[in-house]
Amino acid sequence: MDNSIIFAVGGVILGLAIGFIIAKTLEKNNASKLIKNAKKNAASILKQANLEGESIKKDKMLQAKEKFLELKAEHEKVILSRDKKMSEAEKRTRDKESQISNELSKSKKSNDSLESKIKDYNHRLDVLESKQEEVERLHRSQVQQLEVISSLSAEEAKEQLVESLKGEAKNDAMAFIQSSLEEAKLTAEQDAKKIIINTIQRIGTEEAVDNCVSVFNIESDDVKGRIIGREGRNIRAIEAATGVEIIVDDTPEAIILSCFDSVRREIARLSLHKLVTDGRIHPARIEEIVKKTQKQIEQEIIEVGKRTVIDLGIHNLHPELIKMVGRMKYRSSYGQNLLQHSREVAKLCGVMAAELGLNPKLAKRAGLLHDIGKVPDAETDMETPHAILGMQWAEKYGEKDDVINAIGAHHDEIEMKSLLAPIIQVCDAISGARPGARRQVLDSYIQRLKDLEEIAFGFSGVKKAYAIQAGRELRVIVESEKVNDQTAADLSFNISQKIQTDMTYPGQVKVTVIRETRAVNIAK
Repeated sequence: MDNSIIFAVGGVILGLAIGFIIAKTLEKNNASKLIKNAKKNAASILKQANLEGESIKKDKMLQAKEKFLELKAEHEKVILSRDKKMSEAEKRTRDKESQISNELSKSKKSNDSLESKIKDYNHRLDVLESKQEEVERLHRSQVQQLEVISSLSAEEAKEQLVESLKGEAKNDAMAFIQSSLEEAKLTAEQDAKKIIINTIQRIGTEEAVDNCVSVFNIESDDVKGRIIGREGRNIRAIEAATGVEIIVDDTPEAIILSCFDSVRREIARLSLHKLVTDGRIHPARIEEIVKKTQKQIEQEIIEVGKRTVIDLGIHNLHPELIKMVGRMKYRSSYGQNLLQHSREVAKLCGVMAAELGLNPKLAKRAGLLHDIGKVPDAETDMETPHAILGMQWAEKYGEKDDVINAIGAHHDEIEMKSLLAPIIQVCDAISGARPGARRQVLDSYIQRLKDLEEIAFGFSGVKKAYAIQAGRELRVIVESEKVNDQTAADLSFNISQKIQTDMTYPGQVKVTVIRETRAVNIAK
């Protein structure tokens, strides 16, 4: 039993040993086969790699040769371009050198010529000085001979010659002035009339005549009692707040507001309208309404100014000047509304400037602002002439020099420095001097006629003088024994200059000198 187990165990162990040996033997055989296969594969791979490496090496060498050839060609091109530039630079340098040498030769020739001319000039100057001295010596000797012959000294002869020349020059000057005036009339009067007439025809405006009173209409006379108030306290409060005199009389359904300041009258009228509409009329309410109305009027003045400058096409006007333009609505000049007058002058100036080839926008600007000095803010401004005051304001608020000069010179208070100034003056006269445009005081009108006649009587030889056609013409009758035809023409010119210098008048004044010669004989 034990032997069988031992044999069995031994058989198993022997079998395992044999199996292990067989397995090792098989494994070794397989490994050798694998090694042989791997060696074959490795050899084939090495062979393939060598072939590919040779092909890659050949390709790289070809690419390197091509690249080298390209770089060599580019380098040769660069070298050729540099050689070409260098040759061109050398050529330019040679040209410059030749040009400089030519310029140097020319400069040398010019210097030589200049030196010769300077020597010639100095020689001629010496000769001229010697000749001048000789001429002066001869002149002195001739003057001495003439003094001996004429028994007059040089100064006395000069004075006599000057006196004779003065008379001839004066006559020639008067004749030239007269001929120039006639020629100017022939050539310019027709064109001037055409321009002015066309301008007036193209500007059609209404003439508004303001006065110093306004009428406030009421529905019934019962309202008058409420406006007057107990013992007149309401009417006194209104007058104190507005500065307007209120006249309550027997006129039915009307109250008169009297004041020279149109702004105050308008404030009083609107305040009364609000008080009557509201029904509450007492001093406290009156003061409140008047303050509100003043603010409303100030705003309306600004709006009127803005509308005016927009209508006329005027831009970039200072706000203070716009306010002054709006205040013109409530001012009048000789009964003509100042804003209406300024708008009319602005339009006239624009048309006339366009006809004359000037700047119409600048002319409109000057025409609108020419009378802003008539709306002063302070009492101290009242003492300054309105043209000068308007010029100062225009300068203060940055207007152009032509506009400033036109404003200040439109009444000849300063010198005119541009063509814009006479246009403003003419258009102002056209707007103000038309019949019905303004209302003049009778006394000042009569005084102006008397002044015209007095100026004529101030000249010698005047027998009679008459101011006719509302002061537009002055006819002067002279004594024929004292005044000849030439002197009559001189007298007409001198009287017109005297009127232009000493008087202020709208439009123009025509001076006509009449000289009558009568030959009377009696047959017996």
